[in-house]
Amino acid sequence: MTTPGLGGGEWSPKDLIGHLESWEGYALQALDAWDDGHGPAIDRELWSSSTSKVNRDAVARKARRSVPEMRRRADRTYQVLVARIEAMSDRRWRQPGTPRGRKTVGERLGSYLGGPAGPFRHAEDHIKELRAFVEEHGRRGT
Repeated sequence: MTTPGLGGGEWSPKDLIGHLESWEGYALQALDAWDDGHGPAIDRELWSSSTSKVNRDAVARKARRSVPEMRRRADRTYQVLVARIEAMSDRRWRQPGTPRGRKTVGERLGSYLGGPAGPFRHAEDHIKELRAFVEEHGRRGT
């Protein structure tokens, strides 16, 4: 879980868990920001930086977490996000995040939680590299 080399880079599977959790956290922060009537901080960060830098910084912030802690936090963030989405009305889902927004809450969340595979398919975007990593490194201790 802590061996680097995922996707031919420096990330480990633990880092990937933290990366996915970061974007789910950004989605939760966006929901809070929209509820407060303003845009989310992640949008400002992306406009002034790059997705790659946002990803690197988030992984670096979480580097000291143990594997069990990373998994617990990721599980908790996911559970909270799913609960927030399930509790949302269909009307809110179809409205822009703020009165000045153009895209719906659902579209915006889909973009935070998506990638090349499409909206809400972020984890799927990493499956190929994770499979290759497991193929290369095998399962230890089995």
